[in-house]
Amino acid sequence: MTLGHLLVVDDDKRLLHLLKQYLTKAGFLVSVAENPNEAEELFKLLKFDAMVMDVMMPGQNGVEYTQILRHRGYQIPILMLTAMGDVDSRITGLEAGADDYLSKPFDPKELLLRIKNLLKHCESMKKTQQFGSYTYTQSTGVLTKDGAPISLTGAEQQLLNIFISNLNAVMTREALAQKMNTDSIRTIDVQIARLRRKIEDDPKHPVWIQSVRGRGYKLVRL
Repeated sequence: MTLGHLLVVDDDKRLLHLLKQYLTKAGFLVSVAENPNEAEELFKLLKFDAMVMDVMMPGQNGVEYTQILRHRGYQIPILMLTAMGDVDSRITGLEAGADDYLSKPFDPKELLLRIKNLLKHCESMKKTQQFGSYTYTQSTGVLTKDGAPISLTGAEQQLLNIFISNLNAVMTREALAQKMNTDSIRTIDVQIARLRRKIEDDPKHPVWIQSVRGRGYKLVRL
């Protein structure tokens, strides 16, 4: 049994070969890509548990591709590699949506440890999240109230996933629209209203999905 399926993206063929050998020996199934275009083709065919990606690549770089994946709603843990170890570069990668950052050159043992830690964190996120009498499991999209299931549409599950991943944080309508892959702000308001009808005792005076005047919405856990 493997520890998980990793996707490693780096334009350095020699490094790709070495990482695939090392991580495979450590117990992972490893797929490799030399650029985001190749990674895109692999995403169409396979499911990955974590991703290791270089920042500096010809064409689309790792930061840009990370932003694209996050905007599509991919929650895959991403560890970024770069030869640039300065603070600004790390912050740029993390702001783009990366989960961790490792500067080249690095010790393979440290890379392995960081990957394992990312996977542990990902597993913990799959566990149930609670707000009030509601329990929501991100990995299955199942919402219950006092143990009784509440039916959700795919869009409502996606919206709740976004809120759960950003608990107590204000999400602008524009950010929600981006993450849900829609150009319509009105669509976000409609989906919010529908979800409120399912989880609020009084949708006109919401307790859980609150409006933040002039900013957007947030899911709170009291």
